[in-house]
Amino acid sequence: MDVTRPAVIAIIGAGPRGTGLLERIGANVPELFGGRALEVHVIDPFPPGAGRVWRYHQSPLLKMNSMAEDVTMFTDHSVQCEGPIRPGPSLSEWADQVRGLDHGELTEQLRRLEGTTFPTRQLQSQYLSWVFRRVLADLPPEVSVHVHATRATGVTGGPSDRQRVWLEGRPAPLLADVVILALGHLDAEPTGEHEELRRFARTHGLCYLPPAYTADADLTGIKPRENVIVRGFGLAFIDLMVLLTEGRGGGYRRGADNRLVYVPSGAEPRLYVGSRRGVPYHAKPAYRLRGSPPQLPRFFDTAAVGLASGEPLDFRRDVWPLVAKEIAWGYYQELFTGHPERVASSWPEFASRYSRLDWDDERMSALIERSVPDPEDRIDFERLDRPLRGLRFATFEDLQRHLRRYIEADVARRSDPAHSADLGAFMALLSVFGQLHRLMTLGKMAPRSQVEDVDGWWFGFFNYFASGPPGPRLEQLLALSRAGVVQFLGADMWVEPSREHGVFRAGSASTNTIVEATALVEARLPAPSVRRSRDALLRGLYLTGEGSEEILVDGGFVHNTGLLRVGADGRILDRHDRPHPRRFAVGPYTTNRSGAGFARPGTNAPAFRQNDAIARAVLRFLRETAGAAGPPTAAWTARGG
Repeated sequence: MDVTRPAVIAIIGAGPRGTGLLERIGANVPELFGGRALEVHVIDPFPPGAGRVWRYHQSPLLKMNSMAEDVTMFTDHSVQCEGPIRPGPSLSEWADQVRGLDHGELTEQLRRLEGTTFPTRQLQSQYLSWVFRRVLADLPPEVSVHVHATRATGVTGGPSDRQRVWLEGRPAPLLADVVILALGHLDAEPTGEHEELRRFARTHGLCYLPPAYTADADLTGIKPRENVIVRGFGLAFIDLMVLLTEGRGGGYRRGADNRLVYVPSGAEPRLYVGSRRGVPYHAKPAYRLRGSPPQLPRFFDTAAVGLASGEPLDFRRDVWPLVAKEIAWGYYQELFTGHPERVASSWPEFASRYSRLDWDDERMSALIERSVPDPEDRIDFERLDRPLRGLRFATFEDLQRHLRRYIEADVARRSDPAHSADLGAFMALLSVFGQLHRLMTLGKMAPRSQVEDVDGWWFGFFNYFASGPPGPRLEQLLALSRAGVVQFLGADMWVEPSREHGVFRAGSASTNTIVEATALVEARLPAPSVRRSRDALLRGLYLTGEGSEEILVDGGFVHNTGLLRVGADGRILDRHDRPHPRRFAVGPYTTNRSGAGFARPGTNAPAFRQNDAIARAVLRFLRETAGAAGPPTAAWTARGG
C-alpha cells in the first residue's frame, strides 16, 4: 500500500451489520491506524443504516418482535472486546431524545413509544438511519466515508493486490485494499423439493411461494378467499398473516367480551397453517424482571465452553445438560427473588443446593419439586418443546379449539408479570446463545451433532421460545382463527402435490383431516447457500473457487450447510482452505454463525465482539502492509472483472 495515498476499505452491505463494522473501525482507528488517511466505501442499493430488511419503504403494518428498550446499536460495559467501548442510546432512549421533533407520519408513534412498546419497522428504520449519521459524525478526521447506492456484483484481485470491486452499471471498478462482506440474509434459488413444487405449480396454474423474506414476497398471486397452505409458524408466518389480512383492508375491533374481533374486507384468502411443532412461536415477554438481576453466565461460562475433551462433543450428551441448567437457573432465580410467596425456601438456600447438582441428577428433580410446590411454576423443557406431542384430535374443530386455548394461555402468561420467571429464562437463553457461539468457533462439536442438534433443534428451540411475536399479534391470530380466516393444521405437518387433482394437499399427525389448496407458501427464510445465492458477488466467489461452502463429514454422514467458509478471524477461505488476506465476511450466511437479531443492552452480544475483532484485524493488516500492495494482477483481474 502506497503510504502517500489513503488506505481503502470497501464494506459491502450498509444494513445494521455494515453500520456496526463502520462504528468499530472508527473506534479502533486512533489506536491501530492513528494519523493515517483512511477511506471507507459503503456499498448497498438500500439506504445506509437500515439496509434492505429495515428500509423505511415497507408496509407500515409490520412491527419488530423486540421492545424498544431491548434494541441497541452501541457497545456498553458488558461487551468483552479489545477495542474501546463507545456507548450510545438504545432505540427507546433515542426516541426520548427526538420525541419533540417533527417526524412526519412517525411523530405520533414516537409520542406514544415507551420502553416496553414493540415499534414498527419504519420507526426502527429511522433509528438505524440516525445511528449511521451518528457513526459518521463520530469518525476521526482522518477517516472519510463514501456511500454508493448500488449493488456490488463481483470482487477480483490476488492476495497481494488491491481488490477490484465491481459495481452494477459502472464500467470501472472501485479499488480497495480490503473488502468486508456484510450481506445479511440472502435469497437463494429454489432446489430439491422447492423446485419440484414450483414446477408443479406452473404446470397446474397454482401459486407457490418458496422460502423468502416475507416483506419482499410477491403476494399478488394469492387470490381472495383462496385456500392457501402455509408451511411454517414463526415470524415469517406472522408477517404473511398481517399482509394478507390487515394489508388487504381488514381490521379489528373489541367485542362485548373485550375479545378482539376480526372485520374482514373480503379480499383475504383462507390460511391453513402448520409446522413441525404445530404451534406459533411463544409471544415475547411484555414485562420486566421483578427480582434480582441474574448474574449470567453462571454454569455455561468460559470454562465450560472450553470443555476439555479429546473427542468431538455431542450436544445432547455433553452440552445440553449445562445449557438446560443455565436456562433453568435464570428462570428459578427470577421465580425465587421476584415471587417468593410461590416457593418453599429462600433463594440462597435453593441456589446453593442447585449449584452442586447436575441437571439430569434425580436429586435435582427432587430439589425442584420440593422447593417449587406448584408444577405449573416449574420449567419443563420437554413440554415446552413439543406441546402437541402424543395428542390426536377426533375432529378438525377439536384441534382448532385446543390451539386457541393454548395460544390464549401463552398470551396471558407472556403479558402477566406474575410469570416473569419466563423472562429470567429468556435472559439465560440470550447468555447461552452468546456462549454457544464461542463454542462453535472452536470447532469442537461433532459434525452430525452440529447439524442435527445445534443448527437444527437448538436454534429452532431458541427462536420458538425467545424470538416470537409481540402478544398482540397472537391476539390477532386468535381473532382470525375465530373468524375462520386462519385454521391450524397441527404438528408434524406434511405437504404433497396431488397430480390427480392438480392441487396441493396437507395434513398432520394431529388429526385425520386433509386439506386441499391452490396456493402453498413456505413461511420461512431460505436455507443458506453460497452456490445458489441470488447475490452475484457471493455466487461468483463460489464459481471461481475463491469462496467455498462448509461441508461437514462424520463417518458416513456428509452434510453441506451452504454457509460461506471463513476463518476464525473472518477471512474468506477458498476451496483449498487458503484465507484471502484482503477479504472478510460476517453475518448469518457465514460459518462464524451469528444471529441476525439486534443486541439487547447489557448482554455482551456476539455481533459486537465479532465486529470489533474484524475491524481490528483489518486495521492491523493495513498497518502491517503499508507499501506492499500493488495493482490487480492480470491473472486475478481476468477471473471475473
